[in-house]
Amino acid sequence: MNRGRPTPLEWAAAPWVPAGIYGTVICASTLAAAGNYPAGRVALIVLVTLLVYWLAERYSELLGLAGQGPIGRREVLAALTSGWAMIQASVTPLLVLFFARLAGASHAAALDAALAYTVFLLVVLGWLAARRAGLTGWTRWAATSFSGILGLVVVALKAALH
Repeated sequence: MNRGRPTPLEWAAAPWVPAGIYGTVICASTLAAAGNYPAGRVALIVLVTLLVYWLAERYSELLGLAGQGPIGRREVLAALTSGWAMIQASVTPLLVLFFARLAGASHAAALDAALAYTVFLLVVLGWLAARRAGLTGWTRWAATSFSGILGLVVVALKAALH
């Protein structure tokens, strides 16, 4: 019996998936621009970059709410936590980066592995978001593909940079 708890698939397709897509694209872009720096430095840059994006987004949302009237503590907390998945989305790509380095991969190869993983993650998150939106058939596949294409564009930009 489920007792009101979400199934694993329902949990994975939660409302935070769009913020996860956004965070994954930012993570991928930062990884692509990282060059040949050590994994620890790259991870710090990724996390600070995502924190800046998160703060800017949350600040904008709070300003919008304040423009509608007084906001309370509950609204502030809801606004701050609603986009946290943007930062959480970088955890697994950074784990791939670190494990690749621990396995003996060069800095460049570890970055490539983490970047390839972000493309895979974008496809999965795109599918989950499309499923949550109720898309079926070719529209679900188109939405899923678009998410993956965002990752592939970042890979192409990396190739153009380096």
